[in-house]
Amino acid sequence: MKLFVTGIEGYIGSVLAPLLIDNGHEVVGLDTGYYRDGWLYSETKGMKSFPRLINKDLRLIDEKDIEGCDAVIHLAELSNDPLGQNSPEVTFKINHQGSVNLAKKAKSIGIQRFVYFSSCSVYGLGSGEFLSETDAVNPQTAYAECKVKVEKDVGAMADDKFSPTFLRNATAYGASPRLRFDIVLNNLSGLAWTTKKIAMTSDGTPWRPLVHIRDICNAAMCAVTAPRQSIHNQIFNVGHSGDNYRVREIAEIVGNEFPGCEVTIGTSAGDNRSYRVNFDKITHQLPGFKCEWDARKGAAQLHELFQRINMPAETFQYRAFTRLKQLEYLIRTKQVDAEFFWKY
Repeated sequence: MKLFVTGIEGYIGSVLAPLLIDNGHEVVGLDTGYYRDGWLYSETKGMKSFPRLINKDLRLIDEKDIEGCDAVIHLAELSNDPLGQNSPEVTFKINHQGSVNLAKKAKSIGIQRFVYFSSCSVYGLGSGEFLSETDAVNPQTAYAECKVKVEKDVGAMADDKFSPTFLRNATAYGASPRLRFDIVLNNLSGLAWTTKKIAMTSDGTPWRPLVHIRDICNAAMCAVTAPRQSIHNQIFNVGHSGDNYRVREIAEIVGNEFPGCEVTIGTSAGDNRSYRVNFDKITHQLPGFKCEWDARKGAAQLHELFQRINMPAETFQYRAFTRLKQLEYLIRTKQVDAEFFWKY
């Protein structure tokens, strides 16, 4: 298939695109380049070719960019809760309006499949029960609210010729050339490697479901190739039910992988998100999907990577590996304007 993948230079996109190509697909990518300053390592083994890149803001995309594609896999949004809260108005313009407009353009030119990367953060503040795709959502942030709105608006576009699929990914972790250190397991692993300390900002009681980015990529590949009846206008929680952890348990897993670390607990103030998620539907309904990773294996992968590249503390702290730091830098240095458009 010929696939149009947005956010191709991001944390997940830079892993997804080579996997799609290695599995026989042609890939055209879109990225505006906010995080291009960060590249942690190079690994080309097994890669047959690199995708063609369209360097453009999601909000400026037109039908010509996606002509001839069989499916769209859409990742490109402002990509976490603190970033969304920093500028909620712009977040809605990019994440909600930009995503819905992309779906409209895809449908208007006859693209039949649209795979949208949503998030389990839509569950927000759960009761402690395992939440499935049919349970009520409870978004706590602008980022999560946008995910809910896109699911609703793009879902309403589904018909005999347009099949959207919504992948509610658990909190991602794992190695990527454009690694993110602002997500929990990656962050704690980076702290353990560079400081020998695992300092949690919370009391460690909130629940988080985790999923490795390779399993997220596998879900996307399965969604674009599955029989239509399996994926048409369906929401899938992406992960494995055994990978719901309290944050303190994640810290313990990281501490066991990085011996000699001091683990400290914060307070319960601040972030009130806590939710456990049921992943039975994707396991039974999405053909070919199976999680291959867990948190222990992911922490070991990161440990091996940090050793291999001899990662210094300066790299862990570098702005381009933390979404909010990088966008604040681009604004402060007048490279992007208040609407996050490039100025030059």
